[in-house]
Amino acid sequence: MLRRAVAAIAFIILIGSFAFTQETAPKVQVFGGFAVLHVDTAGLTGPVVGYALDQPPSVFGVRTWYFGWNAEGQYNASRWVGVVVDFGGRRGSPFTAQSQGITGLPDSTSYNFLAGPVISYRTKSIFTPFVHTLFGWERTSLSASTISGALAPVSSKATSVMDFTMALGGGADCRISRHISLRLAQLDWYHTSLNQNDFYTAAYGPGRFTTLGDIEHNKRISTGIVATF
Repeated sequence: MLRRAVAAIAFIILIGSFAFTQETAPKVQVFGGFAVLHVDTAGLTGPVVGYALDQPPSVFGVRTWYFGWNAEGQYNASRWVGVVVDFGGRRGSPFTAQSQGITGLPDSTSYNFLAGPVISYRTKSIFTPFVHTLFGWERTSLSASTISGALAPVSSKATSVMDFTMALGGGADCRISRHISLRLAQLDWYHTSLNQNDFYTAAYGPGRFTTLGDIEHNKRISTGIVATF
């Protein structure tokens, strides 16, 4: 009788664990939300821009914060391990005007496609922390423009480049219903390898930008809604 009781209890625990695993490890989840990127300018400063464009050093500044979006699709192979595909985008001029009357700053857009493994720590808690390692590409474009209002107009032509990118980081989701969670925060060390000398030379002509780096260690923060299926 004791053996049967133990066997019955073990069977119930096994079934309960299986059911719990099915409930807390969805096969597919989709994330969408808001992202903020703090960029490593790789030596690009306001005086550097002014010197390269034959303008006073106090005319320009550079942008270090970009606002955009982030979306992910994730397939969970097990309770702990999955594969995630990450998309994102942002927009804004890399230069800022530090003087009155400056117009025509070029517009920059960037889009990324990354993929890689993710490990999620799923328990009975409403919180699910995770870490991921993502690799892929980012395409950055600069619009054609004519900057006016300084010593002399400066024109640029449209240019774009694709570079290797990776994101190492993680975050935590908070379950608010059976199929909906809030991504409290996703923090990534966001590495890009944009050769900025080549990029700005293609836009403004040779000989202007020569001291910039070709590796950027950025930081990305994302938050939004996660839907599970």
